[in-house]
Amino acid sequence: MFNARIISSLQKCFIEDKISDKPELKKLTAYKNERFSFETAYRMDGTPSQFRGFADVSVSAGKLGGVCTVRTVEQIVSLMPVFPTMSDDNYIKKTPGLYPDPLIPCRNGGQTPVCEEETRALWIEFDPGKTGYKPGDHKINVVISLRGEVLFDGALEVHIVDADLPEQSIAVTQWFHCDCLASYYNVPVFSAAHWKIIENYMRTASRNGINMILTPVFTPPLDTHIGGERLTTQLVDVRVTEDGYEFGFDRLRKWIRLCKKCGIKYYEISHLFTQWGAGHAPKIMAEVNGKQERIFGWETDSCGRKYRKFLSLFIPRLLEVLKAEGVDKNCRFHISDEPSAAQLEIYKKAKSGVAKLLKGYPIMDALSSIDYYRDGVIDNPVPACDHIEPFYEAGVPELWTYYCCGQHTNVPNRFIAQPSYRNRIIGFLFYKYNIKGFLQWGYNFYNNQGSYYPINPYISSACDYFGQAGDGFSVWPAQDGTAYESLRLCVFNDAISDMRALQLCESIYGREKTLEALEKGLDRPLKFADFPASDDYILEARRRIDALVERGLKNGK
Repeated sequence: MFNARIISSLQKCFIEDKISDKPELKKLTAYKNERFSFETAYRMDGTPSQFRGFADVSVSAGKLGGVCTVRTVEQIVSLMPVFPTMSDDNYIKKTPGLYPDPLIPCRNGGQTPVCEEETRALWIEFDPGKTGYKPGDHKINVVISLRGEVLFDGALEVHIVDADLPEQSIAVTQWFHCDCLASYYNVPVFSAAHWKIIENYMRTASRNGINMILTPVFTPPLDTHIGGERLTTQLVDVRVTEDGYEFGFDRLRKWIRLCKKCGIKYYEISHLFTQWGAGHAPKIMAEVNGKQERIFGWETDSCGRKYRKFLSLFIPRLLEVLKAEGVDKNCRFHISDEPSAAQLEIYKKAKSGVAKLLKGYPIMDALSSIDYYRDGVIDNPVPACDHIEPFYEAGVPELWTYYCCGQHTNVPNRFIAQPSYRNRIIGFLFYKYNIKGFLQWGYNFYNNQGSYYPINPYISSACDYFGQAGDGFSVWPAQDGTAYESLRLCVFNDAISDMRALQLCESIYGREKTLEALEKGLDRPLKFADFPASDDYILEARRRIDALVERGLKNGK
């Protein structure tokens, strides 16, 4: 017997799941310029083996418009879905096994596999494209047939609000790791093949709300074991001369122009000092007497005279290039990632050597100690979402936040083992806390902890026991050098759309009434560490906001 139903994109379907346990989705709303998705879950039970095979999938939507794509939600192996001793109750499962995540194009131009005793899902997405959708009510039909026999014919009602979502206001970065792309695809760094792969991954990032890119002027000193080094991915050429240094910026210019082409707006200049305290210089390669040599690295005191002199020559030249390319005002700079309270003094000393050189440009770093802000060491802190309250209460202007492997309890995150509401709720929280930027460390980190060696994400989704599965990346590498989106990345993009819908509502009714509508029915206000653990709240709140917007527009507000 074949069972299927249309369900929300907030659902995750495991092989063993029962279709009857999945809440049916009958209606949804969207705006004329909004990407939206839903799933069709299906399962064949008690059927002879001759019904195993590939079923045809067709989707029709009448005059809705836009572009429809159908992908299969594939299962991957997760050997460490959670930190066993560091997790709360809001995980779907905590045991090793198969977990749904990669979104893979249908086979043979529009087919999906059917195998008895397996629950699978189709990810059905509508993209408005350049023309947008037609406002009003529409019906989408999903048909699954096997060898001419219709197994499922389901319908979804979609209401398109006669309005466009405002442009994305929040800056979003998930760290882009060029070395991991070169390693995975076995291509030379910054070869023609590498540049093409970089472009493919940038386009996928941009399409999913990632509008800031980690720009490796020098090989980023991130997740590198002490004394080790990552594959060199350095955009700036350096040559040691008798008088000091000469710099070449051709690759950086190419990078910036590629970013513009792909829709990237902001540039996150790679860290000027090592991670976790700014104790050393990043790896910097230079031409010395005609040969490439490492001139700075773990052996370099971050506050030593030689490296300070280098930065005093390099930073002004870098700024000249960024100004000439018209992007300097969209750049953010880093000192060191995740310094602790105990490392405040060394961080302060390292920053003092470059602060004047970067006067007028934002310097931001991921950190959790409020002392860095209270002591005036940093004006643009990026606190983890489980440490954000003191920063929020202190009234930090232009507040950012981040999460990584450490944010595993009570707060939003995107781990593969977590329910999707825990991923998508962050859009509501971005709006509630007036967040201006969001940082996550792994768009495509395909190394192990410390970057001793590369990993295959399809085999080691936890980066060889580094973090909970899915922490290190939100895209999966396709064989052709493109990026497969993850279910998690698309849900995060929906969260950005939620924030934009709330901002549209605020433009009509004001912030107070919008927050009232957002938190209607809740026992207590939304917080990063306190939010409803359900799909229903997100879906209902979004319908409520959309209805409010539509009423306001009809009444001429």
